[in-house]
Amino acid sequence: MISPQRSPPGSSSQSPRSPSAPPFLSVTVTDPVKLGNGVQAYISYRVITKTNLPEYQGPEKIVIRRYSDFVWLHDRLAEKYRGIFIPPLPEKSAVEKFRFSAEFIEMRRQALDIFINRIASHPQLKQSEDLRTFLQEDEETMERARSQETGIFKKKPADLIQIFKDVQSKVSDVVLGKEKPVEESNPEYEKLKHYIFELEDHLAEAQRQAYRLVKRHRELGQSLSDFGKAIKLLGACEGDSLGKVFADLGSKSELLSIKLQKEAHNLLMNFEEPLKDYVRAVQSIKATMVDRANAFRQQCELAETTKLKEINLDKLMLMRSEKAMEAEIEYKELKAESEEATRRFETIVKLMSEEMVRFQEQKTADLGLAFHEFAKGQAKLANEIADAWRSLVPKLDACSPSLCS
Repeated sequence: MISPQRSPPGSSSQSPRSPSAPPFLSVTVTDPVKLGNGVQAYISYRVITKTNLPEYQGPEKIVIRRYSDFVWLHDRLAEKYRGIFIPPLPEKSAVEKFRFSAEFIEMRRQALDIFINRIASHPQLKQSEDLRTFLQEDEETMERARSQETGIFKKKPADLIQIFKDVQSKVSDVVLGKEKPVEESNPEYEKLKHYIFELEDHLAEAQRQAYRLVKRHRELGQSLSDFGKAIKLLGACEGDSLGKVFADLGSKSELLSIKLQKEAHNLLMNFEEPLKDYVRAVQSIKATMVDRANAFRQQCELAETTKLKEINLDKLMLMRSEKAMEAEIEYKELKAESEEATRRFETIVKLMSEEMVRFQEQKTADLGLAFHEFAKGQAKLANEIADAWRSLVPKLDACSPSLCS
């Protein structure tokens, strides 16, 4: 997975359209705005594209997009680029009261920004015509494109017939107790599948524990805030130096509460969210594995059917049957289809190998950065907490001479 580039690389006196300027495509998702009311409410975003690529309309373009537009782009790419790990989208909030909270909106904006920049930096996906449509077309054009292709009932009649045939076939297999479809038996691929499923489990567990850390920081921050208020009220009942020390203790507690709440937010955005993003990324890999399995099965089925057709054709030729010519045409058509299915499968295998290299390299970089920032933030917070409490010790010592003996 490729981290987003926020701005074009390097400043130059050359114009963005200069042939000698290095090519770049930088996208920013910003300015989320709530539109509509009730169940019709949604968030819109400004999507700003800066580029010097000649296939784009100009050096800068600003469009308004909503979440369903990003879904449209994701689904189009998933359909057209079998074998490539399509960057994952952030999930929708299932809880209505959180759907328009400031924190959720910012998390969604950040995730969408990462999603679109991963596409824009991918060697194949960035050339997609659908990406150019998403980044350049006006809102009415996008709405028409979205409404034409969203949902099962927007599919062509032929597609629906095929879906129903597939369902009937699967039901028949279950009823008749047929064996499972043939599956790819490749030791290296089996090893890869085992790694992916194991990685998903471990990432999900790490993300759950990161969530607990965020929650703990927030709860401790709230407790310190409540404690600070209580100690201040207690100090108000006291006089002289003790009352002042209590007031200082309460103020320090409230200050540390703010620091803990801030660190909780940083943990959420820069530690838990990257882990959650990689859980989603692994699910994208699994979707590609499903495409590979389907392509392999289709290749095997067509190869077997072609072989049977060839045997049948040989029989008809020996018999000098008048049906031989028709059978030969069917055989050639099926053979061509079988060869195409083999090419599709081999393409998916090749692309998956390349994608895994990219995924591993980017995972190392992204998670390494996330854990580095986590450790740095925790060290800074621990030092600030220690310094805050340490500064109170001399004042408390002065109020309790017996502690100094």
